[in-house]
Amino acid sequence: MSSIEGDEGDLTRKQRREQAREQRKELEAAEVAGAARRKRLTQLGIVVAVVVAVIVVVLIATGGKSKSGIPKSSGEKNATVTEVSNLVGGIPQSANVLGSPTAPVTLQYFGDLECPICKQFTLGALPPIIQKWVRGGQLKIEYRSLETATREPEVFKDQQAAALAAGKQDKMWNYLETFYHEQGEEDSGYVTESYLQGIAQQVPGLNLTKWSSERSEPALDNQITGDGQAANAAGFTGTPSFLIGKTGGAMKKFESASLTDPTSFNEAIEKLVKA
Repeated sequence: MSSIEGDEGDLTRKQRREQAREQRKELEAAEVAGAARRKRLTQLGIVVAVVVAVIVVVLIATGGKSKSGIPKSSGEKNATVTEVSNLVGGIPQSANVLGSPTAPVTLQYFGDLECPICKQFTLGALPPIIQKWVRGGQLKIEYRSLETATREPEVFKDQQAAALAAGKQDKMWNYLETFYHEQGEEDSGYVTESYLQGIAQQVPGLNLTKWSSERSEPALDNQITGDGQAANAAGFTGTPSFLIGKTGGAMKKFESASLTDPTSFNEAIEKLVKA
C-alpha cells in the first residue's frame, strides 16, 4: 500500500510541476502578447498624434476657412477690404489696367482666378511691385485671362467676366485682389453665383445692379477669347505668365525667378525704365 501511495504522491508532484510549467508558459505568453499590444497602442497613439498635428497645421495655414473661400465673419471681410483698398486705392484704373496710362513700362499678367499659383504671385511679389512701380507712375499692369486651373470653360468665362464687368466701373483690380485673397480650394466647385456676388459685395463703391447687367455683354466674352489667343501666340501654357515691354512697343516674354520675391521683376522694370 505504501508503495502505491508513494507512486500516487510522485505522480501528483509531477502533475503539479507540469501545471506550474504550463502556468509559467501561459504567463510568459500573456506578457509577450501584452507587450505587443502595448507597442501597437503606442504606435497607434503616435500616428493619431501626428494626424492631429497635421490637421492643426492645415487649419492654421488656411485660417480655418471653408472650401468656399468667402470668410464667414464680417471682421474677416472687413480685413480683406481694407488690405485690398490699401494696396490699389488711389491708383488709376481703367478696364483691366492698373496704373497711369502714361506709365513708360507695361507688364501683362495672364492669370486664371482659380489658379493657386496666381494667388502666390498676387499675395507675394505683386504688392511690392505695385507699391514701388505702379504707385510711382512708372509701370502699368494689364490683367489678361488664360484658362488653366478652372476645369469648366463656362465657369471660367463667368468668373473672368465678373472681374471685367467690375472693370467697367474702374474697379477690376479690387475684384481681382479680393477674389485671390479669398480663393477657395481648387477643384471644390466653390465658384458659384453666390460666391461671385459675395466678392462683388466686398468691392467698395461698386454699383451691383450695373455690374450684374454688364457681366453678360458679348464684348467681355470676346475679350476673354482674345486674351486666350494672345497667350497661345506667346506660347503660354500655364499661369501666371508675363509679357513686359515699353508701353506701345514690342512685348517680350518674361520669366520670373520667383513669384513671391519681386527682385527679378524689379530688375526687369528698372532696366526698361532707364532705357
